[in-house]
Amino acid sequence: MQLPLAEESFSPFLGDDLVVYLVLAMGAALFFGNLAAIFRPPTKAQAEGELEKAPVTRSLVMAGIGAVAALWALVSLLSN
Repeated sequence: MQLPLAEESFSPFLGDDLVVYLVLAMGAALFFGNLAAIFRPPTKAQAEGELEKAPVTRSLVMAGIGAVAALWALVSLLSN
């Protein structure tokens, strides 16, 4: 009777697509977080030096980067 080696029975957390899942999560968070900062700014600045609203151009660029990353991850996951 032979016991299986550790390498043969190893199964990584979330399979072999862990990095793709992480890119999906980070991209979606970047996208939705920046859109939320644009459309729902804080009611008032709490401390001196805080912005009253998010810089729109920078937030849109970051949301675009997040959308590209999330779409890439979705396509990668669905094409397997």
